[in-house]
Amino acid sequence: MMTKIKESAAWIMERTKVRPKTAVILGTGLGRLAKEIEVIDAFSYEDIPNFPVSTVEGHKGQLIFGKLGEKIILAMEGRFHYYEGYSMKEVTFPIRVMYELGIKNLFVSNASGGMNPDFEIGDLMLITDHINFQPEHPLRGKNFPTGPRFPDMSETYDREFLDMARQIAKEKGIRTVEGVYLSDSGPTYETPAEYRMYRILGGDAVGMSTVPEVIVARHCGIRVFGMSVITDLGVEGKIVKITHEEVQRAADAAQPRMAEIFREMVRRIKE
Repeated sequence: MMTKIKESAAWIMERTKVRPKTAVILGTGLGRLAKEIEVIDAFSYEDIPNFPVSTVEGHKGQLIFGKLGEKIILAMEGRFHYYEGYSMKEVTFPIRVMYELGIKNLFVSNASGGMNPDFEIGDLMLITDHINFQPEHPLRGKNFPTGPRFPDMSETYDREFLDMARQIAKEKGIRTVEGVYLSDSGPTYETPAEYRMYRILGGDAVGMSTVPEVIVARHCGIRVFGMSVITDLGVEGKIVKITHEEVQRAADAAQPRMAEIFREMVRRIKE
């Protein structure tokens, strides 16, 4: 696997002179944030050696090097999921490549179902912690040399980044909520009983991604900030039928507010 990771990183570095320190993963319906980026170089996942290919609607599938505001960043327009049939090593492969490319900071975004009764559709949730309900752990197997066999996860989501996001949201008058993101495998949306169980376990929002990538990023020593767009509600009495298209529309409506916070955070980061 390390050979493939280094091969992918070398292929990319041969084709771009851009060397960003911050990366952003754009989740379901949030690909429009890519329009905020002044593109310098872009590579389709299909062209990068060993890279998986996203199969989900709303995930374009390219690696973008460019400027968000005045900062150079790397953006993944589309991610990979366990439910697509990939192994966790494949799902998190891009994070390993990011490490080889010199990434130090990772911003992740996703669409999720809100289980906290105080949440509303369209809310932006700052992820303060997570619960891993994925059936396969991304660090299972031989340990990669980027981190210890048993990595500490007491501060998975960087406190300095969280404080920065809170301050920016306050300055710009953007409503944010905070909570614990629970990741399960999908691809079915949760049943009412599953929503109740996840809420009892301590989850505020649930989705099908993010946690594997975050775990691998932390294993690599990469600082992480995460944000969920609440696209539907898993609250008793408020649960309705939901489709992927409706999730995309709700995420798309929230995109300008999320983009504003991300853009300003990227600008303020001291690299």
